[in-house]
Amino acid sequence: MGSRSTHSPDFLNREISWLRFNQRVLALAERRVVPPLERLKFVAIASANLDEFFMVRVGSLERQLHRQDRRDHRASDGMTQAEVLQAISEFTTSISNDIARILSERILPELRTHGVEFAKPHQLTPAQIEEIRTYYVREVQPCLTPIAIDPTHPFPQLRGGTLNVALGLTASIKRPRSSFHPSDSPQLAIVPVPSVLPRFVRLQANDVRYRFMALEDVICMFAEALFPGNTVREASPFRVTRASDLDISEEEASNLLSTIEDELRRRDRGEIVRLEIGHRASELLAGHLRQLLDLEPRQVHRQVSFIAPSAFRGVYSQIALPELRDTPFTPVSSAQLLYAPTIFRTVAERDILLHHPYESFRHVVDFLDQAAVDPNVVAIKQTLYRTSGDSPIVKALARAAEAGKQVTALIELKARFDEAANIAWARALEQSGVHVVYGVVGLKTHCKILLVIRREGDELKRYVHLGTGNYNPSTARLYTDLGLFTSNDEITWDALLLFNVLTGYAELPELKRLKVAPFTLREFFLAAIHREVEHARAGRPAGIKAKMNALVDPEIIRNLYRASRAGVKIDLMIRGICCLRPKVQGLSENITVRSVVDRFLEHARIFWWANGGEDEIYLSSADWMPRNIHRRIEVAFPVLDPDIKRRIMEEILPFEWADNYFGWELGADGHYTAREPGPGEAITRAQVKFMDLAKTRSKTTRTTLRPELPGASFPSPALRAARAHARRRHEDET
Repeated sequence: MGSRSTHSPDFLNREISWLRFNQRVLALAERRVVPPLERLKFVAIASANLDEFFMVRVGSLERQLHRQDRRDHRASDGMTQAEVLQAISEFTTSISNDIARILSERILPELRTHGVEFAKPHQLTPAQIEEIRTYYVREVQPCLTPIAIDPTHPFPQLRGGTLNVALGLTASIKRPRSSFHPSDSPQLAIVPVPSVLPRFVRLQANDVRYRFMALEDVICMFAEALFPGNTVREASPFRVTRASDLDISEEEASNLLSTIEDELRRRDRGEIVRLEIGHRASELLAGHLRQLLDLEPRQVHRQVSFIAPSAFRGVYSQIALPELRDTPFTPVSSAQLLYAPTIFRTVAERDILLHHPYESFRHVVDFLDQAAVDPNVVAIKQTLYRTSGDSPIVKALARAAEAGKQVTALIELKARFDEAANIAWARALEQSGVHVVYGVVGLKTHCKILLVIRREGDELKRYVHLGTGNYNPSTARLYTDLGLFTSNDEITWDALLLFNVLTGYAELPELKRLKVAPFTLREFFLAAIHREVEHARAGRPAGIKAKMNALVDPEIIRNLYRASRAGVKIDLMIRGICCLRPKVQGLSENITVRSVVDRFLEHARIFWWANGGEDEIYLSSADWMPRNIHRRIEVAFPVLDPDIKRRIMEEILPFEWADNYFGWELGADGHYTAREPGPGEAITRAQVKFMDLAKTRSKTTRTTLRPELPGASFPSPALRAARAHARRRHEDET
């Protein structure tokens, strides 16, 4: 995108930066080293990302544009709302065209060579047409509702994200006066595509292994039968995207749960922010729809290929051809926990770091499972932002409550697009006797904390798990995250105090180890940056290495610029949005920004300060974004164990920084360049290295370090059974 004279030279635009991230996701769909079904999956992911971007970010920008007091407002990069929306329209058109090109020129032809075909109506044989006709009459036609659009049939309230077919009709016979139709002029009709049916219909095939056809093409083939006495002049699929962020005033809500339920019912009726329509649709048809929907020309997006290619996710799961997929990777057990009789005994002796998905999230589930059946555990407290559909986490909390333990679950009802699921979990847990709390008014609770309090002798000992990612076993196999088990007295005491604040009316007391947003986290980050500046000026070791999902906060960016000018070397691994402009002389020449986009979604947050030679490392659930620092409960927690600190400093961060296979580097102009090995430089693919390291550690532990399993620390039969069951699951995984 070209720059404008009104743009700030110091900041990159947030929305354009996000779109560039989605381009990097889409770039995986063009890499020949990625198996073809995985490339199809990345097309689906890039498409789904765009959908959410329009529902949330574009919806918010459109609302701001229509507010008189915000029309001339400029973001930190200097662009107005109108300029940003126009730039988004141009950029997303480019991405959509790239998706169409990648599908038509790369992925679909290659899949065809492996016996997977996506057929169009003109490619079908007479026998296949009859097969489709039979399927249409039996499965599709009963689900269709043809809707005429005229003065007596107003335009329907279309749900956001649902696919439809628009039809231009012309009467094929002279209508009598008694006809329901008001005239013989061209008519518009709409047929919603049933979401209860598969988007891609699988056909019988003898010549290929799989043949699919898009459901909208099936409807278009036989649409004329829905309108007797009319000729279908043209037919085109289309869909609308609606603004879907919930508008909730918690201060005015007497019952947050019921208020969110009401808002969820209204989500499908939000303002329309995008109309997607097939590129072959006539200007007459597209213009008619745009007029009826009251949209600006920039809000109409012509799609050269499939509308909503995110639906290819369904096809990905149907095709049983392992040679077209990534080699499966099963997370391995942690070397320290593989043969531990209980997690409590091990964590009491030393801190444990888990690197997901390379090391199994099952240890976190086992920690909760053991706590649920251990008679010495008296209380469990946990935050839940997102979790899986059939969540073992929720089941373990319910079992613990039913066993008579004091169980508290803080469930974030406002987790975007997971609100309905979290409401269901909240009600299920309450029925089991769990004390469910919905968080702090006006703030989202995004931190990841699981606290277990256990009686040991005459004392109550605290154990805590803190993580950078959600308590979701499903996404823990797809996202890279870090989790820390510790029984450190100061950290666990801080966690207990934080839960008291989250569940009651209390000011956050001074904590010894945890940094908590929106109370102390911003000040901690700014002070740490300033400290590196002071070290650099005094000639002591100074440097910052940070890994996160997004860097947006203007104040933190300005302080990083100040540190760069003071000579502090700053290495940033930013997966997605980055508003900082690196490598600008006199501003940020000491700042390098890289990004890794690979098989697993990079999700961990790591902050490393050189600190005059006494390295300090914090992990966190927070990115450097205003929403994380001002509008969420977030936690940053220190890494105190020297071995864990060394592992992060010498393995995790360096491998990711060196990635020249799926790594990218950000230039001062806001564009990213794919990193490649230099002369004599070895190829480094960080995620493969981590998989290999995990498997090597597990194998070494199993073959050389396996001890005789010690006897039970705690004689409870229920605990011994839970421990044995957990160990068997570890064996199955490895």
